[in-house]
Amino acid sequence: MILTTIDRLAAPSQEDRAAIAMLEKSIAAHDGRMAELACMNAVEAGGRAERAEPLPFPFTVAAWNLERCLFPKPSAEHLGMTGAEIVLLSEMDDGMARTRQAHTTAELADELGMAYLYGVEFIELGLGSETELEFCKDDFNGRGLHGNGLLSTVPLHQPFLLRLEGERLWFMGEVDQPRLGERMAIGAVINTEAGPLVLVSTHLESATTAAYRERQVVGLIDALDAAFPGLPVLIGGDLNTGNHAGGDFEAEGLFARAAERGFTRHGGPLDIMTTRPSLITRWPERAMKLDWFLSRGLAVSETIIVSSLSPSGRPLSDHDLITCRIDGFA
Repeated sequence: MILTTIDRLAAPSQEDRAAIAMLEKSIAAHDGRMAELACMNAVEAGGRAERAEPLPFPFTVAAWNLERCLFPKPSAEHLGMTGAEIVLLSEMDDGMARTRQAHTTAELADELGMAYLYGVEFIELGLGSETELEFCKDDFNGRGLHGNGLLSTVPLHQPFLLRLEGERLWFMGEVDQPRLGERMAIGAVINTEAGPLVLVSTHLESATTAAYRERQVVGLIDALDAAFPGLPVLIGGDLNTGNHAGGDFEAEGLFARAAERGFTRHGGPLDIMTTRPSLITRWPERAMKLDWFLSRGLAVSETIIVSSLSPSGRPLSDHDLITCRIDGFA
């Protein structure tokens, strides 16, 4: 678990990223280089929480895979309409040509008046997928970072980043989006009127099996139990349930493993999927239920799936966002 925090992550140069692309395709070479990079071993903390006092119940938490976050300001406005006090984000760019070199997490936090944490999932070694190239005005990535975020209206304490178990699939294989890094979770503790609560934003692997994701969730829960014994926990994000498995989210063993450890899942109506065609992902026939909350020690109600279509009908992501209301400690 990575506990170091910094005001701004230092990204590798374009020359450094070119050298990474030439590394031997092995886990040892990958992990050796990752261990040397400061941006892969720290959490960026920024923004400003609007309140200092403990968060009262009930409050709303949103989780949204923003698919790079092509439109930070409209996305912030969309989130603002949910009234969420906590926002769990995944697939957030920092210094990518496809998103105009923006630090999308910081821009959302600024628009919403929230404190934020940001952690790097991948250093992107290319400009992105074929459809993403259409959004690139530059032929280079200024920083080339891609990761997960956590936003809050109250101060975020004990920030952490945890890399999940994996096989470096986006570095080792023949992929259209070569990357250095691994799936991860970013989190922190907030103070509520009933005591401390652990919040976790995560993103499980898509291009793999249910058993692989199950191991990731078990490892995450093990780490949380070791670091924060006895505290209530809310995990949220894109769990990629059913991805590359015919879309059957019920075939995922991660739900049973989480339940064995005291977690309850929340995903809104089971017959309503959370993906949709977007400007980047143009597969109208593919719909999956990928996005969930897992809670332990909390009274959770009103889990809602919120369309990611803007008022003009433009999709802001290929994922709809989900929200839940936290009524108190269980």
